[in-house]
Amino acid sequence: MNPEMLFKKARAANFIENNGKVLRGINMLRTDFNKLSSIRSALGLDADDFADSVNYLIESEYIRIRHVDTQKPVELADYPMDEIEGKLTAKGIQLLAGVVEDPCIDN
Repeated sequence: MNPEMLFKKARAANFIENNGKVLRGINMLRTDFNKLSSIRSALGLDADDFADSVNYLIESEYIRIRHVDTQKPVELADYPMDEIEGKLTAKGIQLLAGVVEDPCIDN
C-alpha cells in the first residue's frame, strides 16, 4: 500500500473515532449547551480535526449550535469556535443510546 493511501485510511479511522469523542464531549452536561472551544480543549483534539467532526455532527443533525452571547442559531462557518456552543439533538441522544447507528461515529 502506498503512503498516500495509508494516510487516507488513518485519517478516516481518526475521523470516525473523533466524531464519537466530540459527540460524547458535547453531551457531558446533556441538558445544557457546551462551549465548543472548551470541548476541543478538554478532548485535546487538533482544531481542524475537531472542526471536521463538529461539521459532520451538525450536518447529520446530531448536534445543534448557537452563538454564546446571543443564543441564536448560527452556521459553523460564520463564527470562531470560541463563540459557539453546542448541544445534542434528540437524534444525537438516540445515537449515543444505541437506538440509531452511524458508520462514521465510534460509540
